[in-house]
This record gives sequence, structure tokens and C-alpha cells, in this order.
Amino acid sequence: MLDLFQLRCFVAVAEELHFGRAAARLHMTQPPLSRQIQLLEHAVGVQLLERTSRRVRLTAAGAVLYKDAATLLRLAQQAAEAAERTGKGQAGRVVVGYTAVSGYALIPALLAEAGRRFPEIEIELQEAVSSEQLRALEAEVLDLAFVRPLHTTGAFHYERVAREPMLLALPSAHPLAAKAKPRLADMAGQPLIMYSQKEGQYFHDKIAALFTASKVQPRYVHHIGQTHTIMALVAAGLGLAIVPASAQQLRFENVVFRPLWRADLFAEIYLAWRDDAFNPAQKTIREFVLKARGGRS
Repeated sequence: MLDLFQLRCFVAVAEELHFGRAAARLHMTQPPLSRQIQLLEHAVGVQLLERTSRRVRLTAAGAVLYKDAATLLRLAQQAAEAAERTGKGQAGRVVVGYTAVSGYALIPALLAEAGRRFPEIEIELQEAVSSEQLRALEAEVLDLAFVRPLHTTGAFHYERVAREPMLLALPSAHPLAAKAKPRLADMAGQPLIMYSQKEGQYFHDKIAALFTASKVQPRYVHHIGQTHTIMALVAAGLGLAIVPASAQQLRFENVVFRPLWRADLFAEIYLAWRDDAFNPAQKTIREFVLKARGGRS
């Protein structure tokens, strides 16, 4: 097994072709430098340097070893630096979960800025509903998760990173489109495309509670898990829907959005992570997100 220190001594002499200059470069004296070269030659079993009172030069074997030794030292240095950057959270890999709606604007904006600021951190994205993300976080499949606030168990930290109003989406030709702020009472008996209780529990429960509290009963015609599918059905004229404002990013034709009169309805996204997570790069990205979104780490 070759000794890296001996190789470092040999490379210095091979490049300087002078023991005095090589010793000064290595911050050592000549006798111990000569001893390291002798030990290396003994280890490889051949002479590596020809040394006279007038000059030092590489043997044929020394020239071959020099090329590989320089590469080995460079790789060793790179490995040490990479380990240091990883340990300090400057490099590494972070697996991030997100909901489909957060992928419309929030995630692309954060990802673009994180890529510019932390080019050595690889961010892998996995889309899933909030409940699936939390299970993946528990299983340590995810490092971070952008989720809706759900009542769950688990050793997680949560910080809110986004809050947006929910709007009424309706076909542009619908009579309610003429109103600047439709009332909930206007939606009584109207065909409503509702979120699925299983895949869209957060939105389903919010919207259902709103109608229950207002004693208004719309006519549910479809229960759908994903916002983009809901929007497609609205665009097809199959009904109205209450969706987060970020759904406007989908830009469906023949669909308009209206705020609901006196309906204090907002959608929130939280960043979640494990209490006992040990990934320096996760901490770097987590702190970046919380600072960018006005949260705290």
C-alpha cells in the first residue's frame, strides 16, 4: 500500500528536481525528505530518482509513478474537499416532496434560486399528496416535504411557507362570472366540482366546512383529487370549483376566477422535516426555504 505522504514527498522532488527546493515547499528539512523517498523506493522495489552532486532526475520507473502519483494526490485532495463541503452542507443530495399545487409556482421559484445559490446540492423532487409525503418523511425516503396542514402523528417540525386565498373558478360564460364577488348563497344548487376526500382531504374539508357553516348546499357533481383535473372540468363547462389562487397559473381558456364575498378562506403550505434528520444538505436547503419564505429555522 502506497503512503500518501511519501507520494507527496516524491511528487515535490519530481517537480522541483531539487531536494532543497522540494523540502522548502513541504516545510521540512532535506534528511527526512530523503528518508521518505528511500522508504517509497523500498515499497515499490525500484529506484525512482537518480541523484548526483550536480542534478536530480527521474528514472523511467519514476516517470511512470510520478504521473499516477500526481493523479492520486489530486483525487485525494478532491475527496477530502468534497467530504468537507458535504459535512458543512455545501454539497450533497436532498429529496424534496411537494404537492401538485405547490408545483405551479412555489417549487419552481425556490428550486431555481436554490440551484443558483447551492450548485453542488442535488435536489430531487417527488410529487405526492400530503399524507403520502408524511409517510415518506417518516420512512426517511424524503428529507423535506411541502405539505398541507394535516392532523398527523410523527416527530416532525412544521413551518408555514405559503398562504394564498381560495377563489371561485367558473366558466367565463357562467352567469356568476358577471359578479365581481359572488356570494356563497349564489352557489346554492350550482354544480360544484369538489375535491376528493381521500386524495384532496385538506381542500375537501375546508370547502365542506365553509358550506356547512354558511348553510349553503351546492350540488356536487364530481369528486376529484388533483387541481389541474378540476380546472379541466371547469373549462369544459361541467361545473364550478373553489381552488387555490395558484391554480390561475394553469391558464385554462374560458375560465375566470372570482373572490368569494366575505369568505375568509385560505390555503396554506407548510415545510415539514424530521426532528432527528441527519443530512447537512437538508439543513442548508431547509434554512434557505424558511428564510426565503419568511419562516424560521
